[in-house]
Amino acid sequence: MNKIFPKLHSEGYKFIIIFAIATVILYLINGFLGFIGLALTIWCYYFFRDPERISISDENYLTSPADGIVLQVLDTKGPKELGLENKQMKKISIFMDVFDCHVNRSPCSGVISEILYKPGKFFNASLDKASEENERNYYKIKNLEGEDIIVVQIAGLVARRIVTEVSKDETVKQGSRIGMIRFGSRADIYFENYTPLVKINQKTFAGETLLAKK
Repeated sequence: MNKIFPKLHSEGYKFIIIFAIATVILYLINGFLGFIGLALTIWCYYFFRDPERISISDENYLTSPADGIVLQVLDTKGPKELGLENKQMKKISIFMDVFDCHVNRSPCSGVISEILYKPGKFFNASLDKASEENERNYYKIKNLEGEDIIVVQIAGLVARRIVTEVSKDETVKQGSRIGMIRFGSRADIYFENYTPLVKINQKTFAGETLLAKK
């Protein structure tokens, strides 16, 4: 039953109410328009779905922070916003389209040592410049071995709000929820001392797909 009617994220209720009211109004105008409104309301419900996920619970692995498609797997410098521009790191980028679940999860267990929000533009999240110019939110997670794992939520072309569900100094578990992004977006993860396990165009599921291994 949960697969048909998955748990709804709290951010979704007001949007579903708005869509439902619009559907009634459209139906009173025209039956076909009402049908379109109903279809959009159902889509809105599934966009804000928040299913339970089962993580590996093994700190030798990093799990995916997002549902989506792998855009990039590369060696690069760390985010300058966190003072890591002189550190060589690996980066994996995951694009979330409007049909993906948009709840983001911690790739490892540890402590949220820093959260940094940066306002910005709203380019298509699949573009390389989105990582540096779009609205984004950085999480620096210190894992159980004291290493920094960085997760970046990046708003996309349609998205206009990044939601944070954890706070600085909070302890998180691998696969636990850290936030979500409304409507089409991207998640980047930076790390050291792990070997990537995924390839470009591979499908990922937050909290479950194994991204990298020690």
